[in-house]
Amino acid sequence: MKKGIPWTTAEILAATKGEPITGNMTRCFSGVSIDSREISIDDLFVAICGNVHDGHHFIENVIAQGVRGILVNRDKSGALSRTWLMEKEMVCVAVDDTTRALGDLAAFNRKRSAASVVAITGSTGKTSCREMTASVVGRCFNSLSTRGNFNNEIGLPLTLLQLDRSHQWAVVELGMNRPGEIARLGEICSPDVGVITNIGPAHLEGLGSMEGVMLAKGEILEKIKPEGTAVLNADDVRVLQLAAKTSRKVVFFGLSRDALIRASAIRETGHGVSFNLELPEETVTVGLKIFGRFMVSNALAAAAVGCLLGVPAMEIKAGLEDFKPVRGRMNLSETSRGIHIIDDTYNANPASMEAAITALRSLKGSGRGILVAGDMRELGKHAEDLHGKIGALCARSGIARIYLTGQYAESVRAGARDENMDPKNIFIGTREEIIENLKDSLRSGDWVLVKGSRAMGMEKVAQALRDW
Repeated sequence: MKKGIPWTTAEILAATKGEPITGNMTRCFSGVSIDSREISIDDLFVAICGNVHDGHHFIENVIAQGVRGILVNRDKSGALSRTWLMEKEMVCVAVDDTTRALGDLAAFNRKRSAASVVAITGSTGKTSCREMTASVVGRCFNSLSTRGNFNNEIGLPLTLLQLDRSHQWAVVELGMNRPGEIARLGEICSPDVGVITNIGPAHLEGLGSMEGVMLAKGEILEKIKPEGTAVLNADDVRVLQLAAKTSRKVVFFGLSRDALIRASAIRETGHGVSFNLELPEETVTVGLKIFGRFMVSNALAAAAVGCLLGVPAMEIKAGLEDFKPVRGRMNLSETSRGIHIIDDTYNANPASMEAAITALRSLKGSGRGILVAGDMRELGKHAEDLHGKIGALCARSGIARIYLTGQYAESVRAGARDENMDPKNIFIGTREEIIENLKDSLRSGDWVLVKGSRAMGMEKVAQALRDW
């Protein structure tokens, strides 16, 4: 990971409001790390209490490696011998919550770097939108972007801690599954531009209702700098409700006539999706190297950010066309047996599942369309109903066969049967059983969409089919 701006102990104390326990308060550190396996000896080690590992258990290990600075939870600092820490010439700072302190360090670094920030959230598409936006912004500015799924209260700080004084923009992604999480991430990154891609039925288990999802996503608007801008989806009714209440300047994107940044003449080709990008001053044709009409909305959001930042139209076009699909997001491949695999296994919620099924229906042409699906997680009391609706959609979309695994497989089957899908075309089993059944039934020209929530491990099915 690239180093950011060096830290003095005084800056660490100022950022975290921490208590100095031991050490030379004039010591400097080249960076911040939470990983004992990858830490440099001149880094500050922040002991995070994670869901799987507690960083405090690795303190002796990092000190043995030569690290000379640690940030620890106050309630765990008593277990450390001050005499031993002083013998090791350790800088030890205690805080109430190391995870929050990591965010405070990142917020401090974001301000001292002088970079501006684009923060992107939404129920679906935010990762692809973030990658597209980074590609567009990077055409004209020295920029930094979130890596992988670093979009939570640990991942976002790790991204912002890489900012140095040469960066002009950072493009970051904000994820959430509970109220208040976007607000905290917004505090950390203090966006100049905030983007909401859409608002759909995701994380209902933690948010309770679509109203709850809308309010949680809307938290980003309150954290945009007063002089900043919200880039919002004009085609999403709930996003429009948020737009009507915000005091921030708003730029709309979408297919709506009310959108400043629009798309027209959308065409699906053998290479992806093309469309006319209508900017305020000119129109250019864009050819995305990714499948699915729904990706056009993500491209429009990225284009709106580029337009706002003064990126020329042809550079916006080039940035969008340089975008490569995120792994597990509508990745299309053809096997040696002539079977087309659509790997959309990165994650799943009802909106993204519907979009993927719509794409399958379009892509398969006269071939057979087959869905291999795992559960959509974090839907709470709405899970059975929403899974049933996916089954019904499959039946109405002319999907030839459905392969299902997970707790809600029966709900999907029931929804499909309610729409008169032949039960013999619905298979429920483990991933391994599904793979074996597919190998017996697939034929050249078939199109197979593989999708499910992250925890379902559906990428193993996609990989098995590619290797077959």
